[in-house]
Amino acid sequence: MSLRDALAIPSAQITDETVYRQRRRLLAAMMTAPTLALAGCGKAEPPPPSGLVISPEQARAGFSTTEALTRLEDITSYNNFYEFGTGKTDPSRAARTLRTSPWTVAVGGACAKPGRFSVEDLLGARAPEERVYRLRCVEGWSMVIPWLGVPLGEVLKRFEPDSRAKYVAFTTLADPRQMPGIAYAALDWPYREGLRIDEAMHPLTLLATGLYGKPLPQQNGAPLRLVVPWKYGFKSIKSIVAITFVERMPLTSWNESQPSEYGFFSNVNPGVDHPRWSQKTERRIAGTASKLFAERIPTRPFNGYAEQVAGLYAGMDLRQWF
Repeated sequence: MSLRDALAIPSAQITDETVYRQRRRLLAAMMTAPTLALAGCGKAEPPPPSGLVISPEQARAGFSTTEALTRLEDITSYNNFYEFGTGKTDPSRAARTLRTSPWTVAVGGACAKPGRFSVEDLLGARAPEERVYRLRCVEGWSMVIPWLGVPLGEVLKRFEPDSRAKYVAFTTLADPRQMPGIAYAALDWPYREGLRIDEAMHPLTLLATGLYGKPLPQQNGAPLRLVVPWKYGFKSIKSIVAITFVERMPLTSWNESQPSEYGFFSNVNPGVDHPRWSQKTERRIAGTASKLFAERIPTRPFNGYAEQVAGLYAGMDLRQWF
């Protein structure tokens, strides 16, 4: 779907036909409970992935949506980026101090070709492609964003991860000269996130370089951020400066800070509430002159991407590995 076509599609909250047809299998995979007092994942390791094979057609079905796009002015002014402040409008004001060029990313760990690379060298010759993805924040609001980027898996393969690479760890820039929020201990800086290697290699996982056909604004994670559309938004780490292949589940910022509230996997799951609020519905940001939020809508398992990703978690107790 082109950006022009996406902009022309009227708003509709329609479940994909492929998801509907696979409903029984997906419900079995979810293994959730209506309410749950969440417990942290602690130091334990989850069971190994059972593997997921999807066809190219299934993958492409997740690359776009018929839902109305969130306005650019809302995407760029309603942000969580604590390095620039904890208020939603703080990043759009404070992130102007972030210098995004030159920018390098250190790649290392369990791989054959580590090094430090410019963004251009990291991405290689592959041209950015457009993906229109839903974004679901753990706080209960959501957007629909037309990203530009390259599949993360295609980038990671170039560094030849070896058999020890069970996870991929990511690190955000932490520079108090450019990021005023670093002066406050909202989290243990630098911000860190991680994915299991099969999640990182999944066709939906995107290394984003832009949105709405233009380079990423600073407040949205310039020059390079992760987009994992079936997980809560905080997993999509911004302004990446390091990518490391590791054997053990890496420490991640929100899970380390509040493990009973933010699990390592953090898949969107309407059947497992956050300890302080329900995850059954979400407020879609569809700003108008009079209000920011549209009416509440139901939250879908895996944010509506269950057809593509539910098999990654077959056999896992998603009440434990939230």
